[in-house]
Amino acid sequence: MEAVSITRHGDDQRGEYHAHVEGAKAIGRLTWVARGNVRVADHTLVPREIGGRGVALKLVEALIADSRAQGFRIEPECSYVAAQFDRHPDWAELRAR
Repeated sequence: MEAVSITRHGDDQRGEYHAHVEGAKAIGRLTWVARGNVRVADHTLVPREIGGRGVALKLVEALIADSRAQGFRIEPECSYVAAQFDRHPDWAELRAR
């Protein structure tokens, strides 16, 4: 599997996580907007060129890691992010209610 690196872009109000796959020009993205101490994950987009490699999950895992490190909660508006919360009950304390 090719290496996937994640970069963070944005400010305190809105941002994106970008997934870069070694050897590919396409970039996967997870976008969010802030509502107080909550980041609303609104879209996860992975182009077909880099699909099927776990890129979307790596984007969500970066958001989860930042939530744990920085203390914000996550509201999964994006259906993919919501599905990953359902698959990972150990993330439940990070989900905004």
